Amino acid sequence: MSSATRAELQETRDGIEIELTQFMREQSSYLLSISPELKPVSSALSSFLLDSGKRLRPLFAYAGIKSAGGSLTPATTKAIASLELLQACALIHDDLMDGSDTRRGKPSIHRHFESIHVQDELEGFAPAYGLASAVLLGDLALVWSNQLLNTSGISNDELRRVMPIFDEMRVELMAGQFLDIHEQTQKNTDLARSMTIARYKSGKYTIERPLHLGAVLAGDATPALLVALSEYGLPLGEAFQFRDDLLGVFGDPSVTGKPAGDDLREAMKSESRKYFGKNDIDEKGVAILQEMIVSTGAKAALETMIGDLTSKALSAIENPVIDGAGRDLLNELALIATKRSM
Repeated sequence: MSSATRAELQETRDGIEIELTQFMREQSSYLLSISPELKPVSSALSSFLLDSGKRLRPLFAYAGIKSAGGSLTPATTKAIASLELLQACALIHDDLMDGSDTRRGKPSIHRHFESIHVQDELEGFAPAYGLASAVLLGDLALVWSNQLLNTSGISNDELRRVMPIFDEMRVELMAGQFLDIHEQTQKNTDLARSMTIARYKSGKYTIERPLHLGAVLAGDATPALLVALSEYGLPLGEAFQFRDDLLGVFGDPSVTGKPAGDDLREAMKSESRKYFGKNDIDEKGVAILQEMIVSTGAKAALETMIGDLTSKALSAIENPVIDGAGRDLLNELALIATKRSM
């Protein structure tokens, strides 16, 4: 990464961080004005949103702005920051559906509220309290994503251009999430189904749609530009999701913030019962299943797919309809998205 591109991305990330911090400060004050008992809600969401995160989705939106020949303004910075709240919604609900105990090295939201229930000796069933809290906090993050976009200060014309993309992105995300949980009920595996899940659960809302959102913010983006950004964003989004899947199985917990093999515990419960006669896979079981994935060549094949998809995406950058100011950003963001450490 060139020093100039690195500085540009960092400056953009810093601006997004400032806007998110200010927004969460305002929303936390509003929640507390409703009731002091909402303090755990505001604290948990503020911590979840602000303590970590690569801000990839807003950065891809910024690359979309630059690819269309535009530049960032205070209003558009707020607008693209709204994507992080959509991401928060997706992660909170995803952890709940997957039964994940941790996220970014901390307890997942449903586990956090479950522990509050236990520590405060509240009435009722602690896991149900954690589950319901996570559903509501995820929903609140989704509402806030729309609120931040609507109050960002972009013009009515810009908002009119952006909203169809923003709406479609949210529908695609929810569709992908359902397909993911539905896949876990199937008796057989299918590559085409897996590719569809990778595209809609993560790829489109991580890369393609943020690129489109940024491009239309910059002006009346041409259909040719949106197609070119899709030719880059769709294969890269799939590569991103496959990298995420590998990290979920083989990742270093100190890097990923989640236990190694976390995805295996959800996706391979039937195999764990076969091998161990119990529902949860222990660390020994994770190691055995990891070795199975390596020895069958599945891990190597997935790495090849990631490489091929990334190459396809990078080739699309050469399309002359993409403004030169966006090309370096698209190239470096592709590396950030797919070369994450195991």
